[in-house]
This record gives sequence, structure tokens and C-alpha cells, in this order.
Amino acid sequence: MLLRTFSLFAKPPYRFHFHFLTKNIYSMKRLMIVLTTVLCSSFFTAGFAQAKEAPYKADYSSKFAIGNPAYADKIVQLWKDWDDNQLGRHDYFSDTLTMWLPDGSVTKGKAANLEGAKKYRGSFVKAVSTLHAWVPLYSTDTNDNLVCIWGTEVDTYPDGKVDTKELHEVWWFNKDGKISAMRQWTSKFGK
Repeated sequence: MLLRTFSLFAKPPYRFHFHFLTKNIYSMKRLMIVLTTVLCSSFFTAGFAQAKEAPYKADYSSKFAIGNPAYADKIVQLWKDWDDNQLGRHDYFSDTLTMWLPDGSVTKGKAANLEGAKKYRGSFVKAVSTLHAWVPLYSTDTNDNLVCIWGTEVDTYPDGKVDTKELHEVWWFNKDGKISAMRQWTSKFGK
């Protein structure tokens, strides 16, 4: 209202200017929404990089972007293979596969890892996993593709004993899209 009143008493060159502004107020609102979205997304993207004031420097990487979702699908399928005791169902591993396990052991080579996994999984009558989250990542400074996954595994032994553990795993993929490494951490929570 004030804008219209002012434009009535303004000199002719200003009257056109204020009339132009009132007609294009919706265009300006759209422009502001677009600009705000672009600025927010640039701040969000910058949030994945390590802050300059960080008290530590990452010894592997602190620069990540969202990675290839196909790699995450492969890891989720491997978790299902574990539950179904079908560890040979998919051939996703490279011949140079290395696995670091929670007990501190390191197993190298595709054959040795599959043999050990089949032996360990064979000691259970049943395994049931619940996945909490997974995310495919791409390290922009090391050019690595990896997948992080979190879940709960409930294992039932032949004697009826049930063991529940929380798992966190990081899986690395090589340039051919094969799994080249995996690190696993476990924890148990009180009842």
C-alpha cells in the first residue's frame, strides 16, 4: 500500500520504476529462492571437507563426496549372502583382497578370505542381520571408492546360544569395481 501511495506522488520517472518493482515482486522472490538454494548447497558441500581449524589432520582422507551407489548395493548383497550362508553367490572380490578383522587378524588373498569366512559362518546355525545405514563414498584426494555400513548381527550357534553384536565395516573398491579391502569393527551393548 505504501509503495502504491508513494508511486502516485512520485515524479514520472520514479513512478514507472516503482510500478515495475511491484509487478516483478514474484520474480524477485523466485530469484532469492534460487540464490539461497545455491548458497546453502555450496556451504553444505564445503562441509564435507576438513575445516582449516580442525585440531587433527586425517592421515587417510578428510575430503569425501557421495560415491557410486552400485558399490553400496554390492555390500548389501554380501550381507544378505552372509545371512543366507551363500558366500559364493557373488564374485565381487579381487584376488588381492585384504581383510582386517576385529580380533586384530589380517587375512590376505581372495581364496584365504573366502575359506576363513565360510568356516566361521559354518559355525552358526543361523545369522540374521539388521542394517542401520550404509553410504557409498568417494575420497576426492586419494581417488578411492568405498562403502561404510553399520548394522546388528544376531548369530545362533548349534547349542542354542545366541550372540548379538554391532558391526561397522568399511569396504574399498579397486579401479575394476572389485572389493580390494575391508575393515570391520564390532561392539556389544549391555542388555
